[in-house]
Amino acid sequence: MSEFDTNLDAQTVDTLEETDRKCPSCGGVMDFDPKTGGLSCPYCGHIEEIPVEKGSLKSAEEQALESADKIENCDWGVDKKTVICKACGAESVYDALEISAVCPFCGSNQVMEASDQNTMAPGGVVPFQITDKQASSLFKTWIKRKWFCPKLAKESAKAKNFKGIYLPYWTFDAQTHSRYHGQFGRDKVKRKPDGKTEVVTTWYPVQGTHSEFFDDELVCGSTNHNQSMLQGIEPYRTAENKAYQPEYVAGFAAERYSVGIKEAWQMAKENIKYKLRGSIERKIKKENDADRVRNLQIDAVFSKLTYKYLLLPVWISSYKYKDKVYQFMVNGQTGKVSGKTPISIPKVIITVAAVIVLIILLSIMTNLRYSG
Repeated sequence: MSEFDTNLDAQTVDTLEETDRKCPSCGGVMDFDPKTGGLSCPYCGHIEEIPVEKGSLKSAEEQALESADKIENCDWGVDKKTVICKACGAESVYDALEISAVCPFCGSNQVMEASDQNTMAPGGVVPFQITDKQASSLFKTWIKRKWFCPKLAKESAKAKNFKGIYLPYWTFDAQTHSRYHGQFGRDKVKRKPDGKTEVVTTWYPVQGTHSEFFDDELVCGSTNHNQSMLQGIEPYRTAENKAYQPEYVAGFAAERYSVGIKEAWQMAKENIKYKLRGSIERKIKKENDADRVRNLQIDAVFSKLTYKYLLLPVWISSYKYKDKVYQFMVNGQTGKVSGKTPISIPKVIITVAAVIVLIILLSIMTNLRYSG
């Protein structure tokens, strides 16, 4: 019994043998390699392609939303599971949300079944294409571009070891047809008796219909991570997903979803409605040569609803500045970076003052133009 086995109620689960593949050259454990898209040995560099059975799916299939059977959220609480390493026999205890991990004793990959009686298995995975070294370089470029970040922080920021993790995501497709009504306005600058100018808006009624298809609307199925930061590294090229095979997550951590498809669809629906409003407002402005839209009411109907359950790659790391830790993330497919940085108050004050001066100058120039 290992020091990790502290929960007597932990459920013992099996791991999949194909994800603890030994290198035929040196016997080392082979991991998924973002560079080659196959399995590689970190000790001798031996590379193997991931075998794909003939006739098997190449990518995740769209599933009809109405036929989804496991729709509720999964409240895992403090549920644990015990994994007995096939390589060294040691026992480790993991959170019930984990799909894959690495044995802390011998380094063997441990990939569990991706589904159980309460959850469905992922249909696809977007493999890592960015290595940890590339993620580190992208982070350095990203932080140098942060204007409000102190110069000393930029020079001293060094990322801690990167953790590669596959996070669960739902994607939704939906055909929408909307009826709308509201008002659009056209602005006109008029000069008042005192010589000053003002903007006067004339409003007109408008109504119409709008059809739009939404493809792969993303909703994260995990609540364990900073959602704002995760949104900051979107989008993913989800069309490039591959049908799920455990080899793709070998050597990386991976989570199963806790946000069920029912709640996820409601979140996606709200996101789509928000985007629909923007689309319709732009349409109204373009068709009517308008400057503004107000009182817009939209009645949207959704049809042809489908979903996919995917695992998407994220590099997670952090750096320290003045005894405070700042976390950041890197999209494991595209390399986009999102995170938190310290703020230089003097830079903020200088920038705000400059903007105020610019606004005043533009206002003076506008008044002089129309008064002349």
